[in-house]
Amino acid sequence: MYTTVKPFIKWAGGKSQLLEEIRKKYPAKIERYCEPFVGGGAVLLDVLANFQPKEVLINDINPELTNTYIQIRDNAESVIATLSEMQGDFWDMNDEKRKEYFYSQRERFNELIKQSASTEEKAALFIFINKTCFNGLYRVNGKGLYNVPIGSYKKPPICDAENIRTISELLKRVDVHCGDYSECESFITDNAFVYIDPPYRPLNATSSFTSYAKTEFGDEQQIQLGHFIEKISEKGAKVVASNSDPHNADENDNFFDDIYKMFFIDRVAATRMINSKSNGRGTVSELLICNY
Repeated sequence: MYTTVKPFIKWAGGKSQLLEEIRKKYPAKIERYCEPFVGGGAVLLDVLANFQPKEVLINDINPELTNTYIQIRDNAESVIATLSEMQGDFWDMNDEKRKEYFYSQRERFNELIKQSASTEEKAALFIFINKTCFNGLYRVNGKGLYNVPIGSYKKPPICDAENIRTISELLKRVDVHCGDYSECESFITDNAFVYIDPPYRPLNATSSFTSYAKTEFGDEQQIQLGHFIEKISEKGAKVVASNSDPHNADENDNFFDDIYKMFFIDRVAATRMINSKSNGRGTVSELLICNY
């Protein structure tokens, strides 16, 4: 029986609903774990709670996200105190005041981005904005500044103190790195389990949003990631990777089938709820790629 720990943020493409399928791919024992695109961390928290690996490296290209992991790990009570105050203030406001408050906090968050700050305040703002913005999206403009508008929620759960404390304890043994996924290579050895959840390849021109980070992740980057997975597979690491299934849009599009032809590819059903149009939400097939 698995212990399930809820991620501290909503995240586009989050893996909470696919955990049952991903769990089927776990090795019997996990002592060294790496996640080069950690995102919302559903799989990370699942592995930490159920396998207690001795050595863990997580990475993401988004410095605001990685700062939040570090601050929850090292300064959880400070983050909780700030979030609790924000939640109380926000819940007591009418719609007009909420809008003013959200945009002032978003402006402050962007000021901290410009300063490249690594602080508890920025982590609390990151969570607050995630819980109160439209659909929980993380999107930045060409200058790297956050630009998602306010969402519409009656009482958004901004501060889940006990969950943050649980996550903080789990993260105590985790090394957090911000950079390109390829920088994880030296950590990955023959006894490592690696879960790889990159930005998904869009199924069509309107299914992606601009932009999770200032850098784009197009077909060339997907191919390069395939080479990276081959390289760490040759080291003996056990690898599971996720991605979109091109067959949802075109049954003749074998982009990933070709890249990962030497591996095992499962097509699993997923319900994708983060979409600007409600008719764009529903069950789709996604890929789970495994090298063992």
